[in-house]
Amino acid sequence: MKIIKKAIVTLLKQLDLGSAIAVRLTKYTGKSKTFVHPKHLLSPNPWFMKFIERSDIVLDLGCGYGQNSLKIAGKAKKVLGVDFDFNLLKLAIISANQKKIRNAKFENLDLEQKLSFEDKLFDKIILLDVLEHIKKRDRLLNETKRVLKPKGLAIIGVPNSKTSWKKFQRSAGLCSFSDPDHKIEFSEHSIKKLLSDHNLKIVHFEYDAYDTPLRGLFDIIGAVSLILYKMTLNWRLRLARNYPNEASGFRIVVSK
Repeated sequence: MKIIKKAIVTLLKQLDLGSAIAVRLTKYTGKSKTFVHPKHLLSPNPWFMKFIERSDIVLDLGCGYGQNSLKIAGKAKKVLGVDFDFNLLKLAIISANQKKIRNAKFENLDLEQKLSFEDKLFDKIILLDVLEHIKKRDRLLNETKRVLKPKGLAIIGVPNSKTSWKKFQRSAGLCSFSDPDHKIEFSEHSIKKLLSDHNLKIVHFEYDAYDTPLRGLFDIIGAVSLILYKMTLNWRLRLARNYPNEASGFRIVVSK
């Protein structure tokens, strides 16, 4: 039975390649001038934008190719995106120049080390899909608190380890991480405890889209038709609200 499970999981996990294919297709189909995941093309106002103010100075930790930073720049006073990957930062800078965005800057930074910023500098700090990639998570959260202003907010997104699809993968004896670079994934209890242990108060908590092994196929749909992609994403978000244990991740806003 376990051999059959393993074969099924191995086959289904191949669908994850669809996400990487979709990133390239968005450029080849003319939806973007650079390689970008179709989710970044859906709206200029993703879920966290309602927490951004016009006067904010924002730090985007693990900014990647800058898609969130550039959206934030359209509303905030200033945004600084940092990442360890030089190639991704180059793409971020190219995108900022193409869009003539002047209030977004990008720097190379290792998030496993102490942040090179003075205390209480930022109004908002973004940690979307970051904590699960970091070994020294306690240090990063302490550093986040240090550079965050007294009334500032940290906006966090992490993956859920307890979905049925994740459990099925583990029952087959395979790794269930949604990214091979992940050092950890979280249950709702474990991420809430981690934040509480660092005296970070949760002021907003919601669930990401429903977890499914078909997400790679949905991403390819997005590279071809953003309308159909938005429909499938909204459907997955509705499912996650009805079945929160099956949400692919958690969207959290915390204060000091």
